[in-house]
Amino acid sequence: MKKNVGSIDKIIRYLLAAVFIILFFTHVVVGIFGYILLAFAAIFILTSLFSFCPIWWLLKIKTNTAKN
Repeated sequence: MKKNVGSIDKIIRYLLAAVFIILFFTHVVVGIFGYILLAFAAIFILTSLFSFCPIWWLLKIKTNTAKN
């Protein structure tokens, strides 16, 4: 698994995950849509932790600048 998520991409993913979690737990977004947002938050956090995004891999996109 080669890293394909860069630093700025990670920051954006973490921020979006935080916003989604806050929206869910403050009951701004409820129901099935709230759970979908939580799932996206979990995916964003995991892809940031591993620096690998399967969608970027399929689309052959790399946002990191480091050589692998």
